[in-house]
Amino acid sequence: MSIFKTYNHNLWDHGITQGYNANGTIYISGQFSHNKDGMFVGKNDIESQTRQTLENLNRVLEELGVTKSNLAYVEIYLTNPKEHSESVIDLFKAYLEQHRPAGSLIGVTYLAFPEQLIEISAIAHTDKIN
Repeated sequence: MSIFKTYNHNLWDHGITQGYNANGTIYISGQFSHNKDGMFVGKNDIESQTRQTLENLNRVLEELGVTKSNLAYVEIYLTNPKEHSESVIDLFKAYLEQHRPAGSLIGVTYLAFPEQLIEISAIAHTDKIN
């Protein structure tokens, strides 16, 4: 039997959901630095953008009944990896605490919004569907 659950924040519709749990594997769409009202946070500030993006990642995980310790794979996209990698990695490690998922840090030319410096997508796991 297949069991599916999705989570969408209902801020806008780009044709995708924020999180999709398919039989215990959770796929998380790229998160970026918007607040709960959909307003962009941290223009020109990679640390503020990273913190807000991680909060949004947490929100999707929580809505699907898991925590950051369930992360299996994380992709971090940066528009300026040379300048921002070190601070982003430090914040990411602090967020994870002792958990260490697999992952990649990928430099990109641009992201969906001109002011966006970071985006994070992930895959997590769970033994149950909530």
